Amino acid sequence: QVQLVESGGASVQAGGSLRLSCAASGFTIDSYYMGWFRQAPGKEREGVAGISPSGEYTHYGDSVKGRFTVSRDNAKNTMYLQMNSLKAEDTAIYYCAAVNSDHLIYNVLRPGEYNYWGQGTQVTVSS
Repeated sequence: QVQLVESGGASVQAGGSLRLSCAASGFTIDSYYMGWFRQAPGKEREGVAGISPSGEYTHYGDSVKGRFTVSRDNAKNTMYLQMNSLKAEDTAIYYCAAVNSDHLIYNVLRPGEYNYWGQGTQVTVSS
């Protein structure tokens, strides 16, 4: 059974940091593109970061470039999102997602590219 489980969400002050984790089970992530997305109330799901199967290539949404870093440890079947210099506008539910690399990926930051999703973890940043 394929499963993605996010953890690490919390309430923090603006300027603080958090590290999110996405643990996969039921499949091995080393042949999967993976991504982080977020959705704030009343807004569409937004691509935050994407990472290639080997971790060699990463992509970021404009709003998080320079502040967030995506990484993966394929040996631990886990992806991470280090979030620094958090802002109130980063408040959202954060989701991780995965898609097999045998799919043709056009945009790793587009939610429609992914077929496996976690349940999300809440990040709240207070100013």
